[in-house]
Amino acid sequence: MSATPQASPWTEPHVPVPDNPPPSAPVDAPALWQRFPAAALAGMDTARAMWSETVPGGGHWSWRMPRGSAIRFVALEDGPNVSVVLYSALEKLERYNMPDSLKAQHTAHYRAGHVLMSDMGRSLASITADSLGWHDPLGALLDNARMAAKHGERRYADARNAMYRSGQDGLLIEIGKHGLGKRDLIAPVNLFSKVAVDEEGRFRFASDHAKAGDFVELRFDMDVILAISTAPHALDPKPVYAPAKVGLLAWRCGPAPANDICRAFRPENARALHNSDQLYL
Repeated sequence: MSATPQASPWTEPHVPVPDNPPPSAPVDAPALWQRFPAAALAGMDTARAMWSETVPGGGHWSWRMPRGSAIRFVALEDGPNVSVVLYSALEKLERYNMPDSLKAQHTAHYRAGHVLMSDMGRSLASITADSLGWHDPLGALLDNARMAAKHGERRYADARNAMYRSGQDGLLIEIGKHGLGKRDLIAPVNLFSKVAVDEEGRFRFASDHAKAGDFVELRFDMDVILAISTAPHALDPKPVYAPAKVGLLAWRCGPAPANDICRAFRPENARALHNSDQLYL
């Protein structure tokens, strides 16, 4: 004789399902950009905002950014550093190439008008707005050994979100989310940082270069995988690990127009943008 089925001692309570959010207030997309300094949003059409974010110092993140979108990076505190690496989302073997970008544009630093070229001669991204006039492509990344020698160690098990994390580790974590590994980690662009060469050929880090309210904008000329770290610059002499917070506002700006400042900056830039355009005919 089979046992009589017993009623479950627990029943799931009725939970009302909330209405879908309206298009004017999409879920998980708070307008954090409204807290950014107003002067840092000059020239932007905020009605075309996609999302905004704040990244604490020592943080890291990554996104797949479509062609015709842009990110405005805003310094929310003095002395930020944002290490950026770029890969084509269409073919991840194509990625930002520092030597080709600098050689083609006859420069050793970046500012508005410059483009970040791939190893296939295409523009992955363009610098379309900039309050500083100097961003470092040569200073590389803070690694664990240099970080420990300069700042000591503070591990997650002891400090949780106040841990120390190097730029190298942060970027490796982020590109790993997109199927890339240690061999794919390339030389970054260090936004907001200035490194000059002195008369003896040594790199000199400019400690007072970027202030709260400074900004720089990247327009994406291809579908791009973007990874960032806000760890300190490798050459920053400050003995205390205290990287600055940065704000980001992504928006739909459209592809580079015919009269784009980056197209007109140098003939090499125009060719790189043309090569990117050819992919999307």
